[in-house]
Amino acid sequence: MNTIFNFSRTNLPAIGRSTKTQSVTFLLSLFFSFFSFHSFSQVKDTTSVNQLDEVLVSAVRVTAKTPVSFSNLSKKEIAPRNLGQDIPILMNYLPSVVTTSDAGNGVGYTGIRVRGSDATRVNVTINGIPYNDSESHGTYWVNMPDFASSLESLQLQRGVGTSTNGSGAFGASLNMLTDSYAKDSNGEISNSFGSFNTRKHTVKFSTGLIDNHFEVAGRLSALKSDGYIDRAASDLKSYFLQGTYVGKTTLIKALAFGGTEKTYQSWNGLEDLDLLQNDRTFNTAGMYTDEFGKTRFYDNETDNYQQDHYQLHWNEKVSTNWSTNLAFHYTKGKGYYENYKENAKFSAYGLTPIVIGGTTINKTDLIRQKWLDNDFYGTTFSANYKSGKLDVIFGGGYNKYEGIHFGKVIWARYASTSELGDRYYSDVATKTDGNIFAKANYQITDKLSLFGDLQLRNVQYKANGAETGIVNDNFNFFNPKAGLNFDLNSNNALYFSYARANREPNRTDYEGGNAKPEKLNDFEMGWRYASNKIKFNSNVYYMAYKDQLILTGKLDNVGSPIRSNSEKSYRLGLEVDASITVSEKFMVRPNFTLSTNKNVDLAVEGENYGTTDIAYSPSVIVGNVITYKPLQNLQISWLQKFVGEQYMNNIELPAAKLANYFVIDLNVAYEIKPKSVFKSIVITGLVNNILDKKYVSNGYMYDVYPYYYPQARINFLAGLTLKF
Repeated sequence: MNTIFNFSRTNLPAIGRSTKTQSVTFLLSLFFSFFSFHSFSQVKDTTSVNQLDEVLVSAVRVTAKTPVSFSNLSKKEIAPRNLGQDIPILMNYLPSVVTTSDAGNGVGYTGIRVRGSDATRVNVTINGIPYNDSESHGTYWVNMPDFASSLESLQLQRGVGTSTNGSGAFGASLNMLTDSYAKDSNGEISNSFGSFNTRKHTVKFSTGLIDNHFEVAGRLSALKSDGYIDRAASDLKSYFLQGTYVGKTTLIKALAFGGTEKTYQSWNGLEDLDLLQNDRTFNTAGMYTDEFGKTRFYDNETDNYQQDHYQLHWNEKVSTNWSTNLAFHYTKGKGYYENYKENAKFSAYGLTPIVIGGTTINKTDLIRQKWLDNDFYGTTFSANYKSGKLDVIFGGGYNKYEGIHFGKVIWARYASTSELGDRYYSDVATKTDGNIFAKANYQITDKLSLFGDLQLRNVQYKANGAETGIVNDNFNFFNPKAGLNFDLNSNNALYFSYARANREPNRTDYEGGNAKPEKLNDFEMGWRYASNKIKFNSNVYYMAYKDQLILTGKLDNVGSPIRSNSEKSYRLGLEVDASITVSEKFMVRPNFTLSTNKNVDLAVEGENYGTTDIAYSPSVIVGNVITYKPLQNLQISWLQKFVGEQYMNNIELPAAKLANYFVIDLNVAYEIKPKSVFKSIVITGLVNNILDKKYVSNGYMYDVYPYYYPQARINFLAGLTLKF
C-alpha cells in the first residue's frame, strides 16, 4: 500500500500500510571467484549521443575504477522479461538481492532487500533525483507501473556506495536512468498477457530529432492483474513524457511521468499453516461478519493513489574539462486506502456515545479512509572536472517535503453526531534535506588510483501526529568515503574502500519512541578479473552498525512493524558474480552471497538474548542465468534463484523461521525483422516457477505468531512487441 497512512511499508509487509510523507561463521580465505559481466558492462557514455546521461552517470554512478561493489542492468537485458512484473522482480537475479510480492505474482506491491537490508535502507534515485518517501524512507513501485519500459539502464551499488542525493544508503543505492533521446523517429506497441488475468498494454513514440535540435517522446501504459492471492487485483496506469533540446554544448530535458493505482489489499498474510498448504490464496483483507452472522468481504478494501513527477535537467559542456548539470523537480502525491472496520470504538474516531431505546451505543461498524496529500520539491546540481589523472565531481541538493495525513469516516452503521467530510485525525509533517559532496578519482600511478568522497548532509524533520507526538529534530551528518584501486595487469584489479554513513529515524520509528539515528562503517575489499570470455568479481564486505534500527517482529496497534535500535550489529559477507562466455551460443552468469548477519548482545525489554541473527537476512543467496542462442534472433534463458532460511524477528523464535526456497524461471525471446512496415517484431515468453514449488519469500510476526506471504506456483506471461 502507499505511504498514505501512518504505517511503515517496507519489505516486511504488515496488516497495515505505511505513511508516504518502508554465527554461521565461514572462512573467507578462499578469496577467489567470478566477476559479473554486469560490473563491467558500463552504460554508454557517448557525449555526442547524450551529454545529459554522461553527467548523470558520473554524478551518481560508479565504474570499474571505483572501489565499490555494483551491478548494471541495461534496457537490452531488461526487455525479454519486461512483461508486466515490477522493477524489483526484474532485478531478482542480481547478487545479494531478495524480492517478494504481496499479490504473489510480481504485480502490484513488490519489495526488494539487498544484503538483508529492506527497501527503506536502499537509496533510490531517478536521474539523480531522490525517489524514497521522505518520511517512511520506503520505495513504492506500485506508484510507477511499467516504469521499466522507460528505463535506459539502472545501477545497483551494494553497501554504502558513493554519495548521492536523498536518504542515506544503509544497504544499497539504486539509481535509474530514464530513456535517452532518439535521433530518428520511432514507435512501439507492446502487449502481454498471462496467468491470473494479467495484461499489460504499452505504446511508445519518439519524433526523433527535429531540425537536429528537438525531440518529443512518450509512453502510455495500462496494466491489470487479478493477482495470485484472492482479490489481490491491481488496476494500474502510467505515463511518461519528455521533451529534449540538443545544442552544440547544451542539452535540456523536461520530463513528466507518473501513475495511478488501485490495488486490493493483500498484506495481511496467512497465519494458519493448514491454509498455507491447502488454501494458499486465501485473503483475510476486507473480511467481516454481517448483521445476520454471515462472513462477507468488503469489495472496496483498496489502496488508491496517484503520483506525478516533474523534472527539468540542464546540462552544459562548459569546456573540454568542465561539464555541469542543474536539475529542478516536483512530485505531487495524493490518495487513500479504504477499509471496513467492525465494532470500532466511537472514541477512536472522535464520536460521542448515543442512546437508542435506552441502550448506550459506543461502538459501530464503519468504513474509513486514511489519506495522504503531499508535495516534494527541490533541486540537485553537479559539476564534473576531468583533466589527465584527475576526475572530480562537486554536487549536492536541497529538497523539501510537505505532507498532510488525515482520516475520514465515509459510512457508519451508527454515525453519532458526525458530518460527512469530518476528519477524525489530521496532522502535518515537513522535512528538509540538504547535502553537498565532493568526490574524486586520482590516478596516482599507471596502476594505482585513489578514490575520495566527502558528504555533508543536514536533515530537519517536524511532525505533530498523534502517533509521533511533537517532533522537531535537526541532524547534521558527515559521511566520508575513501578507497584504492590497483591494476595488477590488464586483466586483474584489486580494490579496498571504507565508507561512513548516518541515517535519521523514519516516521514509524518516532511512533515507537526514543529512536536514535543510525551509524554504519562499511569496509569493502574486492578482486576483479576481465578477459574476452570470462569476467568475474569477488567482494568481501564488513558492515559494522551502531544503533541499527532493526525490525523487532512486533506490530503496533495499527499493524505497523515496530523497529528498535540494536546497539551493536554487523554484516560480514562474500559476494561473487560472473559472466562466462562458453561459446558463441552459451553464456553463464552465476552469483552467490555467503554472509553472517548478527546483533551483538541484543537486549529486548530488559532481557539479553546474546548474539542473534538479524531479521530477514539469509546467510546464503544464489542466482544463475544460463543463456542459449541457438539462432541469431532466438534467446533462451534458464534463471535460477536460491534463498536460504531466515528469521522474521531478531530473537530466533523457531516459529519465526522462513524456510529456504529454490525456484527456476524460463525466458524465451525471438525477434523477426520484416522487410517492410515494422522494423522489428519481438515475441517473448516467461514461465515463472517452472517446477511449481510452493514457497514463501516473506512474512512477519504478530507477537509470537507468524504470518506468511505465499508466492505463486507455476505461471506464465507472453508478449508481442511491434517496433516501427
